[in-house]
Amino acid sequence: MAKDIPVDERIIFALDVSTAAEAKHWVQTLDSHIRFYKVGLQLFLGAGFDIVEWILKRDSKVFLDLKFFDVPATVKLAVAALADRGVSFTTVHGNDAMLRAAVEAARGVKVLAVTALTSRDQGDMDDLGFSCSVEDLVLSRARRALAIGCQGVISSGLEAPRLREELGDRFLVVTPGIRPVKNVDDQKRT
Repeated sequence: MAKDIPVDERIIFALDVSTAAEAKHWVQTLDSHIRFYKVGLQLFLGAGFDIVEWILKRDSKVFLDLKFFDVPATVKLAVAALADRGVSFTTVHGNDAMLRAAVEAARGVKVLAVTALTSRDQGDMDDLGFSCSVEDLVLSRARRALAIGCQGVISSGLEAPRLREELGDRFLVVTPGIRPVKNVDDQKRT
């Protein structure tokens, strides 16, 4: 079953800024075109839940990308707290127990499993001791996330076609870091 995603929610604009003022500028500028915004660690530490609530009051959605990585009980409590805040998506960057705890607590928040950070390439994975290709790791983690009950994964655009080919359209594939070629920042796989 294909995901029926409204056009104005197909792009999640990354508010990769440090202050509420900068974030509000972007939201107001894009207001008639974008209805979904990513609030990451940088902005969340600078503006907290105030910016999340401000975005939600504008009838837009929030993807709170904090990449939870902690003991399962703590991840469960953190995701449960988000369910009361109106957040649509959140990320967990951890093992099966962490993902399971997040899914159990989600109550409407879509839990997205981070498969492999897009700032890492094969050389980085080799340095970390992984003996498989990045693509195989992403697919393995995606399969596990789907089996656990996550609603989607975070994956580079390089792996997205294989994820769709092997897993179908049973869950969301969210692709971060899409930028113009000359502005890749720290992204290695987009």
